[in-house]
Amino acid sequence: MYTYEYETVSCELGGWGFGAGNVYEIGDYRTIINKRAKEGWRYVGCIPTTQRGTGHTQTMDLIFEKEI
Repeated sequence: MYTYEYETVSCELGGWGFGAGNVYEIGDYRTIINKRAKEGWRYVGCIPTTQRGTGHTQTMDLIFEKEI
């Protein structure tokens, strides 16, 4: 059996890309995943939790599991 935890990260406006419109950057997800791995959690995936009207992801949950 597994237990799950979720951590929310934000996608912030990072600038303007020529021909691509706004550029969004995700928070420091690598640090979060590495920290959780050291604590015995396994990264499983992510789920967009908030989206803008343009379809861009505003926030997402990183999903972690641990065997109990």
